[in-house]
Parts: sequence; structure tokens; C-alpha cells
Amino acid sequence: MTLEEYILNHIDEEGEQLSRLSRNAHVNLLRPRMLSGHLQGRILKMLVRMQRPQRILEIGTYTGYATLCLAEALPENGEIHTIEIDDELEDFIRKQFEDSPLKDKIHLHTGDALDIIPQLKGTFDMVFIDADKRLYSEYYDLIFDKVPVGGIILADNTLWDGKVLEKPAAADKQTTGIQNFNEKIKQDTRIEKVILPLRDGLTIIYKLDHGHNENSKN
Repeated sequence: MTLEEYILNHIDEEGEQLSRLSRNAHVNLLRPRMLSGHLQGRILKMLVRMQRPQRILEIGTYTGYATLCLAEALPENGEIHTIEIDDELEDFIRKQFEDSPLKDKIHLHTGDALDIIPQLKGTFDMVFIDADKRLYSEYYDLIFDKVPVGGIILADNTLWDGKVLEKPAAADKQTTGIQNFNEKIKQDTRIEKVILPLRDGLTIIYKLDHGHNENSKN
């Protein structure tokens, strides 16, 4: 038994629907390893359980696995808005949501997050960024004022398979995007942040205030 198997054997089960979703993704989709999976899914649910957000924004739906995990722990009147740019995934995603008892809490937006986020009304107590790595800094800037003080921003893949330690090739815009994002939040005095070495890196950001970022270079 590996350490990962031991962990999965000693935490909450992912449940039948998520297990089925994972199997379907591995059979039908090109990059199934991109979905959050059992361990990260339980961590996302636990963070929602602890934070108790009323409204969550997810940038990058992919299969809807993480969406369902986040929705599991929402309070009774909570809701999650999730954005996916790949319209070819829409049928797959909607099938997963329709099969879930949580479907009324979930609102799927298909299109470019850079266009959709400014149109979303209200604030979000939690934001989960897991989309185009080249645009993490842009997503962060767009959502920051939509997160109240005390809100949480989660960013996935922030260790990027260890590539953050290397000088990226000129054409590797994704690695550059993650490196720039990590440096950006390192300098941001409006937040507290920690990177969990979970899978591909999960950064947890706690918003302290709305004030001007003293170290901003913009």
C-alpha cells in the first residue's frame, strides 16, 4: 500500500456519483488527470465546511468534479457559479450536474471568464481558480474586489509539476503565468497566503483588506 492509498483509505469516501464521474472522464475525455480527484475533492469540501461561504465562484469547471465537491458543503441557501470556456464539455458537465441532488445550487456559465466575471453581480465568499494558467494574474485582479474581507481565494496547480523551479522556455506561457502569479501574490500586502504541496500545488489566500497593494507594480 502506498502512502496515497493509505490516505484515501482513511478519509471520507468520494461517493458513488463522483466515482462514476471520474470513471466517465477517464473513458471519454482527453486529459482526465486534470480533474480534482478524491483527496483534493475532500479538501475542497472541508474548506467550504470550515469557511461556510454563501456564494462560491469557480473559474474552470472542466468535468464539474470540483464543483460538486464545493457544492456538497454549501449551506442550505448557498450557491456556486462556475465558468467553463470549452463549450464542447458543456453536455458532459450538464449531465453531471443534472444527476446531482445539488443541481439547484449550481449555475454553469459557458464562455471566457475574462468576459463573464465582470458581468456577475454581488460578492463571492470563496473563489476557486483552476483555468488557463497564463491568465491567473488577470483572474485574480478581476475577482479581488468581488471577495469580501475574510473571504478565501483558492488557486490550483501553483507548483505546476515542479516547473516553477525552472526558467521556462519562451513559448511556455503557462509556466510563466504561474510563476508571475506566485510572485504577484507573494508581494500583495492585502492578503495572507500559503501553498499546500497537494498534488500540483494548492494556494490558499485569505483576504485581509480592500486597500491599495503597497507592493503593486501596476
